[in-house]
This record gives sequence, structure tokens and C-alpha cells, in this order.
Amino acid sequence: MGKLDDLINKLCPSGVEYKTLGDVAELVTKRVLVESLNPTNYVGVENLLQEKKGVEINDKNPVEKNAIVYEEDDILIGNIRPYLRKIWIADRKGCSNADVLTIRILNSFKTQFSAKFLYYILSSENFFIYDIQNSKGAKMPRGSKEAVMKFEIPVPPLEVQNEIVSILDKFTSLEAELEAELEAELEARRKQYEYYRDSLLTFGDDVEWMALKDITNHSCSGGTPLKNNSDYYSNGTIPWLRTGEVKFNEIYKTEEFITELAVKETAAKWIPENCVIVAISGATAGRCAVNKIPLTTNQHCLNMEINPNKALYKYVYYCIVNQQEELLGKKEGARGDLNSSRILGLRIPLPSLTEQERIVSILDRFESLCNDITSGLPAEIEARHKQYEYYRDKLLTFKRKEAV
Repeated sequence: MGKLDDLINKLCPSGVEYKTLGDVAELVTKRVLVESLNPTNYVGVENLLQEKKGVEINDKNPVEKNAIVYEEDDILIGNIRPYLRKIWIADRKGCSNADVLTIRILNSFKTQFSAKFLYYILSSENFFIYDIQNSKGAKMPRGSKEAVMKFEIPVPPLEVQNEIVSILDKFTSLEAELEAELEAELEARRKQYEYYRDSLLTFGDDVEWMALKDITNHSCSGGTPLKNNSDYYSNGTIPWLRTGEVKFNEIYKTEEFITELAVKETAAKWIPENCVIVAISGATAGRCAVNKIPLTTNQHCLNMEINPNKALYKYVYYCIVNQQEELLGKKEGARGDLNSSRILGLRIPLPSLTEQERIVSILDRFESLCNDITSGLPAEIEARHKQYEYYRDKLLTFKRKEAV
């Protein structure tokens, strides 16, 4: 970064001026009829990072509707849900819904301020922390556009901005290439894992098949304590699992906790470690996990305590994962729910415990490589992200110029 250091020492040795975002940019308010839009160039908060292609919008008759016009180099922020950290710099004309803030550099600053530099500033950790801290609402925080426009940004000389953009563009391109390679490797490993899992769990007529209910010592669902009763949640220390956390994984911690009173007065009861947990309801139905700590669950989890004399709990878990298609075929109703009897009726092959142990040992190694966030390829991808974010935020941190 010698060139950048030389530019900073030459052009702003005593620091750079900081301004609010509202000093250098404005919120775009021009709107058009939603009916006039081609969906391929309409941006919503959920698809903000997707590539946009298509014809230009028809904006001959703009009206105050829920579709905001953006131009090339405008910056879009998914500010209805700042915790999603979605931001996009427009490379063409298009439109967004009202859940997305559209920000445009003021004409008076266009010769002094780079849109791409501003994009990188607003992609930084500092901005996202600020945006989340200034959001409103407990369940689904909504960002404040007034607070966003008060966010302080550095305004170094344009030459410095352009050099930083050049460096970060190269970093971004390199990171994308490395991530693509790692993703391809990860996909290959997953296919290899699925092949061996299917192969290892395919048996002939010499192996007995049994329903899950016949190898389960105890099964139960949980409960959800009333959310408006603070006595059930305030200062709670008991892990409470929701189906959203059941993701074909081993569970060592939960996102929420409940109190002893909640366990005493509601259906949320303790289950021991090493149960096989299957989600029953909605979009998560059919996903499974193994709890590595004692915990409680909501009512949408079926928790099975496996008889260790008949089957290894981790072997049962792998069988359920391998028979996902069959299990999902048992879903019913508008939401696609399962129920306890349908899950417990699922039949799996049962070789000897010694053979089960051998199979589990092999599949554990594959699963760790593919899925464990603390090791294997996913961890390497995450490390690449963190390395990029570190250098990006370091490049965008400047000494503040003291007021004269």
C-alpha cells in the first residue's frame, strides 16, 4: 500500500475532514407506478444482492407509489432489516421498494466524492453497527433513515478515494475467485459425502428394519411459554430450542433461554443430551439435529431418546438425514406439517452396533469437513471473509482532521 501511504502523506498529512452522509448525499424520493415495472429490475430487501438485468423502467408518469427510481451509481440499503446487512451499488437504472433506502451523491459533491468509495464506507462494520444501534423495534428492528443520514463519513481527497477503491476492487475480485474455488470444493465434498452416506446406509435383506418408535425409549415434544410473561424469560438460564435452530447439526447452545418457572408451569420440559430431534412444522419440517447438552424445546420439535441397546443415536440421525425424501413425503396440510406418529413410523435399517459405530465414524469425518463451522472448508470461507473485512475497514479508517 505504498502508493496509498504516499498519497495520504502528500494530500492529507494532518487528517481528513468528516461529514455526515446528509452533507454529501440525499435520499431519492422519485417514484413510479409499480405496474409499469419489469420484475427483473425491481429490487426488494430480500433480493438486494442478486444481479439485476432487464429493460429500463417506464417512468413517464411518476406517482407517489411504492417504487423508488434509482440511477447508475446510486447506493441501495436494505434498511427495513439492517441486521441482514444488505447493500448494493446500482450498475443500471431500476427501481426499489420502500423498504430499501436509495442514496445519491449530491451534484455539488460528485466531483469530490466517489460513489464506489461511499459504497465501501457503507459496507463497513462501523456503519452496520451504527445502523443496528439506531434501529427501532424489538422483534424485527427497522432502520432509521434519519439516523442513516447522520452517519459520519470520512471525506479524503478524491485521489485517495480512488486509490482505496482500486485496492478494494482487487481484494473483492480476489476474494470472489477464492470463494468460488472453495465453494466448488465444498460442493464436491458434499456430493462425495452424500454418495458415501447413501452407500453406507444401503443394506440387503440380511439386515432388519425397524420403526423409530421401536428403538426409542421415550419421545416428546416441548412447549412455548407465553411470550408476554416476563417471569418465563427474564434472566432465564435454561436453554430453549426453536425449530429454526434445527439444521442437520449438533446443538451445543441455544439462542434463547427460559426460567425454572417456565419449566414448572408449561410444556417446555427438559430432555437429556444426545436425543435425536426432528422439526415437525412448516418450512423446517423434516430437518433434524442432535442436542449435545440437556435443554428444552418448543412444541414443534419431536425429541427422541434412543435405546442404546438397539441403536446409536448418531446412527439414527444419519438414517433420518439419508431418508429425508421419504420423511418429507409424509408431510400434510397447507403448511406441510409432520406429526409424531408419522415420524416415529419411519423405518430404518439396523445392522449390529459394531457396524453402526463404524458407519458413524466415517460419516462424522465427512460431516465435520463439510459442515462444522469450526473446521474444514466452511471455516476457511469464513476466514477469507473476515480477512477481507479487516483490510477493508482498516483502509477506510482515517485520522480525523482537527477543526481550525
